[in-house]
Amino acid sequence: GMIITFVLVGKYLEVIGKNKALDIIDKIKAQIPLTAILIQDNNKKEISVDEIQIDDILEVRHGEKVPVDGIVISGDGSFDESSLNGESLPIDKKIGDKVYSGTINVADVVRIKATATFAASTQNILIEMLENSLNSKPKIEQITNELSKYFSITILTLAILTFIGWYSYLGVFEKALIYAISVIVIACPCALALATPLATLVGIGELSNKKILLKEAKFIETIAESDIVIFDKTGTLTKGELKVINAKLNLDEQQINLLYSLVSSSIHPVSIAIKNFLQNNYNNLQLITLTKITQIPSMGIEAIYKDKKLFGGKDQDKSFVFKIDNNILASFDIEDELKPNAKEVIKYLKSKNITPIICSGDNKQNVTKLANLLQINEYYFEQNPIQKASLVEKLIQQNKKIIMIGDGINDSLALSKANVAIAMGSGADVAIAISDVVILNNEITSIKELISISKTTFEFIKQNLKISLLYNTITIPIAIAGYVVPFVAAISMSISSLLVVSNSLRIKNKNKI
Repeated sequence: GMIITFVLVGKYLEVIGKNKALDIIDKIKAQIPLTAILIQDNNKKEISVDEIQIDDILEVRHGEKVPVDGIVISGDGSFDESSLNGESLPIDKKIGDKVYSGTINVADVVRIKATATFAASTQNILIEMLENSLNSKPKIEQITNELSKYFSITILTLAILTFIGWYSYLGVFEKALIYAISVIVIACPCALALATPLATLVGIGELSNKKILLKEAKFIETIAESDIVIFDKTGTLTKGELKVINAKLNLDEQQINLLYSLVSSSIHPVSIAIKNFLQNNYNNLQLITLTKITQIPSMGIEAIYKDKKLFGGKDQDKSFVFKIDNNILASFDIEDELKPNAKEVIKYLKSKNITPIICSGDNKQNVTKLANLLQINEYYFEQNPIQKASLVEKLIQQNKKIIMIGDGINDSLALSKANVAIAMGSGADVAIAISDVVILNNEITSIKELISISKTTFEFIKQNLKISLLYNTITIPIAIAGYVVPFVAAISMSISSLLVVSNSLRIKNKNKI
């Protein structure tokens, strides 16, 4: 009964998971604009996105999503591409730069020239690929069920042969039948059938105690045998929040308040990081009224206070400088913070001969720096969702077993291609729906626990199978020889099941962490 329940629950979760993923694809579709503003002979006309032709000129205003892939032909734009690259920082685009469907214009009005129709644009291709991969996710077959089937056929054949043998030797029908039944009873494949699900149930229980949810039991085996773990960077290895890591300030109280007022006027992630830094380090901050506040795309913010000109923004190698009348009075280095214990997790993977790889949408400088810090030799930067997915596919073709860990829409395609997809709990709904494992507490150490418990559980599954096969190798010949009555056979069969059960419960004590 327990086993049937187990299989049914697994199927139920699989169906729910699939439906949830389809709901989320609908959600992504809902985010795509339905109409666009077409510019023709200096007139603006609203058209449906399906009507957009290549080379059409379209206008994208502040806060609007780009309808199709295109090239900027006028205006200086800044685009939130987090749906594609997972990065919190907007990317500045000037005339001639490429923009992608589904990204958001966070600066002033830009005009773009369409380079693709709606159907052939990035966001739409992504959705189609996701839909396809949901329908064709490779599933590992349950070997044990197959084993049990052949095992049963073999035992029945042996029992019939035993009956024929004893009947022709003794000529007594009852005795021959009893010996044949003993063979069937003693070899009842209960222990074999219990070997996998029981150990798996214990393993899954252990994982859920640690806030790690497996959507299906069979992933334990794949995780235990994995060769490579691919990490997305932002939100997975890093916290996905920008933080001031270095600050040089030469400011009096009023100047600190001016800087505070300047960064408070912007919702740019860099401004927020500096505002947080000031709030954590200074008491009694005052907001001062500034005039002529202007956001300069890809540079920073300007404002006027009395007759002073204030500037906050990029400057050569510093992430952010604060100037009053062109004198630099403060400078800040800002970075995405590494998650605590990330180093320890990478060390653990290497100790188990599992190769860590970083695959990120972020720029070369940030990704290289992080890879060196974590001593990860293989890393990829500026990867869009399709490139991420093709890396996974390439490695799978080399017969590698891949675990992919991500948290955003930009990871969802690669997640759906991996042997095991792991989503961080704080991530995008689509990543969570498409994944096989969800780490609810968002801790990176859970990766280590997941692999460790899976490896332990898988070892016990193999032990259980050995116990039940060894038991059968010894007892079946004795039963065929006629030394066992059905009652003894039944007891001995129960003992083999008990051995498997008690061995499975040892998983709890043997967490090699």
